[in-house]
Amino acid sequence: MELDHKSAIPLHQQAEDMLRELIDREEYRNGKLLPTEVELARQLGISRNTLRQAINKLVFENLLVRKKGYGTKVAKKNMVVGVKNWLSFSQEMKLLGIDIKNYELHVCMQKPCGEIAEFFHAEADRQNAKCLKMERVRGNTDYPFVYFISYFNPDIPFTGGENFNKPLYELLEQEFNIIVKKSKEEISAGLPAPAVADKLNIKCEEPILIRKRCVYDINGEPVEYNIGYYRADSFTYAIEAERQGREIAISNT
Repeated sequence: MELDHKSAIPLHQQAEDMLRELIDREEYRNGKLLPTEVELARQLGISRNTLRQAINKLVFENLLVRKKGYGTKVAKKNMVVGVKNWLSFSQEMKLLGIDIKNYELHVCMQKPCGEIAEFFHAEADRQNAKCLKMERVRGNTDYPFVYFISYFNPDIPFTGGENFNKPLYELLEQEFNIIVKKSKEEISAGLPAPAVADKLNIKCEEPILIRKRCVYDINGEPVEYNIGYYRADSFTYAIEAERQGREIAISNT
């Protein structure tokens, strides 16, 4: 690795460009530590202060992670989804170019209760109504990063024999002529219960993102009550908001 000390491009910028090429190498993307600052500065023929300018820029951009006493390594690329255009999980991952693996899939019929029964209007007048409950653990080809629990409207005539490996909302449309349109969501952070931590292959003290989603069809009828538990080290939720303008009238008195 060599920098051009006669170039009009500042050395810290050249070092930054060199580091961007370095961290794109497969071995560093897979977790290998970068050389120490002393070694990198020696190889590039620059001072450690100049090198730190470049490293700090990449740390700020969340491309590098630096831990005292450990070293500097390439940051994991998190899955990023948002609320501007609502999509199903499968659609979100497809747009991100991520191959999804289903680690677990469990389906049963269960009587809804509490908040779930209220969402489906399945209270006293439908005491014996049961809804389909589906649990799925999904992730990339390396590890699971989300655990979903979904409950579906008791009025949907599920048999339990449907092909749940298909994209969910595609199945609802093709099998039951249900077209989903709107999603209301709540996002929070927390620590996983032991059962959730086990599903995600993490420790109970590692944080997770909890995403509750209430899904409605084109007629405003409730379709799905879903809770997703996401590994915080693999998932980022992005929110884009736009301030609405307003007219202000000013008059002289």
